Amino acid sequence: MTDTAAPVSPPPPTRPPVGRIVLAVVGALLVLAAMVLGTAGTFLVWAHSTQRDADGFFTSDTGRLETLTYAITSEEIDLGARPGAENRRVDLGDLATVRLTVDPQTETPVFVGIAEESDVGRYLDDTGHAEVTDLDVDPFGATYRFSEGGAPDDPPGDQGFWVAEAEGSGVQTLEWELESGEWALVVMNADGSAGVGVEASVGVKADWVLPVGIGLLVGAGVLALVGAVLLVVGVSGLTHRVEAAPVAGPYPVRLEGGLDAPLSRWLWLVKWLLLIPHFVVLAVLWIAFAVLTVVAGFAVLFTGRYPRSLFDFNLGVLRWSWRVAFYSFGAFGTDRYPPFTLGPAPDYPAVLDVAYPEQLFRGLVLVKWWLLAIPHYVVLGILGGGLFVGWTAGDRAWTAGPGLIGWLVLVAAVVLLFVGRYPRGIFDLVVGLNRWVYRVIAYAALMTDEYPPFRLDQGGTEPTEPSVEPPEPTEPPADPSVDEGVAPGS
Repeated sequence: MTDTAAPVSPPPPTRPPVGRIVLAVVGALLVLAAMVLGTAGTFLVWAHSTQRDADGFFTSDTGRLETLTYAITSEEIDLGARPGAENRRVDLGDLATVRLTVDPQTETPVFVGIAEESDVGRYLDDTGHAEVTDLDVDPFGATYRFSEGGAPDDPPGDQGFWVAEAEGSGVQTLEWELESGEWALVVMNADGSAGVGVEASVGVKADWVLPVGIGLLVGAGVLALVGAVLLVVGVSGLTHRVEAAPVAGPYPVRLEGGLDAPLSRWLWLVKWLLLIPHFVVLAVLWIAFAVLTVVAGFAVLFTGRYPRSLFDFNLGVLRWSWRVAFYSFGAFGTDRYPPFTLGPAPDYPAVLDVAYPEQLFRGLVLVKWWLLAIPHYVVLGILGGGLFVGWTAGDRAWTAGPGLIGWLVLVAAVVLLFVGRYPRGIFDLVVGLNRWVYRVIAYAALMTDEYPPFRLDQGGTEPTEPSVEPPEPTEPPADPSVDEGVAPGS
């Protein structure tokens, strides 16, 4: 009687760690929100520190307002309440104080005042005036809409409806704490005569700018910290160790691409549209990549090791990015749609892997991502970003273009469109350029200590040996049978 082995049931399928995915996504969104808040807070603190005058006002440039009529008025300034409804008005003085400074350009004293729009409308109903419909403050400029009419019945200073006014010869300054309502600003000659001309500037004082800016920076720091923690926790459960092919070659970053044939002549025209889902996902992934690189940098600084879960996640982001680039504007090397995975995807023609470093030099963390990589950043600005110096109206400025990779891929795509064949020489060069780019990215992201070579390894596959210079030719060894002054055979 023979025993039969019980059939071995296959392992149950693993369920995706939904909770970890949620943590990672929420962490990335919190970091994104922190970046937005941090940018806004930095701007407000900078503006408070550098853009105010001695009295604390943010002031526009001085510009000229003038008309041959009897008055210059603003359009309705709506601050959110019905005019005349005194019990509904809200004091907005804590929000901002407005200052208008006018310098008359004639010997006639000037009047400037603010009142409810309805009162101003009744006062100037039959008076010729110019209404400012568009006002630019940098540089100062105004556009007017003119209303015909005669002179006002009474000078403006005799009216009792002004909530703030200033009148006299020389420079006049009006300050008004905001109040809810519908308002209008009026500039006239004090005697109501025609021909108004002033040099004017507008200032705003807002005491909340600095506290709000500091609050935004503090909030950004808290969100960034919470987001980073959620990202680390989520990513540590998302990355499953999948052994890829060993990195074989002279450098610990392996990037390869296999050119598919035949390629569609026209599909490259719409690939940008097909890749929108990938672009959305990669935007979040690269935020996570940046945050986790900072976290890994501190880990390397104190322990000398790159946390493996963070390394696997960042490697997955690089793999995903290279597959999308190879399908689209980075190479156009395949028509196979890239998979949505952080894993190695060995059946896809675009392959990227980085050898995991068991130990990293702690001190290099502080300098290699910026100081040591500067020469490569200059090269990458040309290869990937097209950084160059341009001149506009005699001024020199840095300008960004599509870069060498983009131009080469465009040439290859046009040739493919008309000839139906991808030039192999361009493909080998494009993959080599991308190989250089990803080597530098991996080095700057602290994933290796080996400095990227200044070498263009062209071709779809990694070179197995480093490029070396041929040895210098040497002189042949001397014939021992030949000696000076001795004949052969003697």
